[in-house]
Amino acid sequence: MPALLEAKNLEKIYTIGNVETPALRGASLTVQKGEFTAIAGPSGSGKSTLLHTLAGLDKPTRGEVFLEGQRIDGKSVVELARMRLSQFGFVFQAYNLIPVLTALENAAFVLELQGVGKKEREEKALEALAVLGMSEFKDRRPNQLSGGQQQRVAVARALAADPKIILADEPTANLDKNTSLSLIEYMKKLNEERGVTFLFSTHDPRLLEYVKRIISVEDGRVVKDELVKTQQFQKA
Repeated sequence: MPALLEAKNLEKIYTIGNVETPALRGASLTVQKGEFTAIAGPSGSGKSTLLHTLAGLDKPTRGEVFLEGQRIDGKSVVELARMRLSQFGFVFQAYNLIPVLTALENAAFVLELQGVGKKEREEKALEALAVLGMSEFKDRRPNQLSGGQQQRVAVARALAADPKIILADEPTANLDKNTSLSLIEYMKKLNEERGVTFLFSTHDPRLLEYVKRIISVEDGRVVKDELVKTQQFQKA
């Protein structure tokens, strides 16, 4: 059975004028269904570029990306957009919530794009918000929520569409320590109790205590891929 997500020798070069800047230099990895895995590395190491390329938000200069054995990097912009709607959930570090929509409407937004009827999408969005402890805030707009609450809504939006994998780019970068740990605990709970597959990037060593696998990236290369013990959940 093929891996849920696989990257082979990904290269990404950004060109401005005559200057070429490599962001990925032959990065390869595989992610199996049900994993809770972190891509770790310092700022500028290529973590975000790698996640964006895996999700089809960015096109590799060279290399291949496969979803369940099907190559996806060569698809058109329209095909990639359709695929992301149904297959991927993406959580941005800047939240990317729509200011004029409530938490419930934001959580249901991807479902609306999928053409899901109002009643069904509201039910699914409410369920996702409940899982993340956000039911009582469903009628609030983003400017009425804290940063941690907004990020939970962003995770709920990704979760509500029932994707095959959720990719999260530095999901706790703009949060304080306690809020960061609370969010990662919710994500871990979704993984353990609902089997949601997570691949997220971080440079915060505290969050790495929650994962079973760490893919370390430096200068656009995967330099280490190791299984680790999850200390926080052994204590629980």
